[in-house]
Amino acid sequence: MNPTLEQNTQVWTAVCTLEQIPLNGGVCALVGGQQVAVFRLPENRLYALSNRDPFMNANVLSRGIVGTRVVDGSERYKVASPLKKQNFDLETGVCLDDPTVTVAVYPVKLEGRQVLVGGA
Repeated sequence: MNPTLEQNTQVWTAVCTLEQIPLNGGVCALVGGQQVAVFRLPENRLYALSNRDPFMNANVLSRGIVGTRVVDGSERYKVASPLKKQNFDLETGVCLDDPTVTVAVYPVKLEGRQVLVGGA
């Protein structure tokens, strides 16, 4: 498979404006029929994960608490589920409390003030 072709055919969905995502918080968006949690951190860093908490089987991660945790000597951005407080790395989707559990991550970008998420 040609990786360049895959990149060129990426489908992007406009989900909101940057200002609609609270700083150090998240919103939920529907992308390709899937609920995606989109987070905005300092310096307008954007992350997108599945909104589904795999421990509780509920779409709640966009309402989680965003923060940082030191993992293997480096500080990582994470979101804690609002239900049982499991923490998920915003970049990789790996659960920091149980690395055998992950949530899907999605590409996200800013064009002007519009936030776009890659196909779910």
